[in-house]
Amino acid sequence: MFQRLGAGEIGLIVAAALLIFGPKKLPELGKSVGQAIREFKKSTKAITEDPSQDKA
Repeated sequence: MFQRLGAGEIGLIVAAALLIFGPKKLPELGKSVGQAIREFKKSTKAITEDPSQDKA
C-alpha cells in the first residue's frame, strides 16, 4: 500500500520546492519545519509522560 520514496521522487520534490519557494527561502523553510517538528515531539512527550512523576 505505502511505498518508500526513491531518489528520483525526492529529487522531484526538492526541485518543485526550489521552483515554488526560491533558493533564498528554502533554508528558512527547512529551519521552520525542523523547529515545528521539535516542538511537536516535545509537546507529545510531555503529554505521554506519567503525570505522577515530578520534574526537578
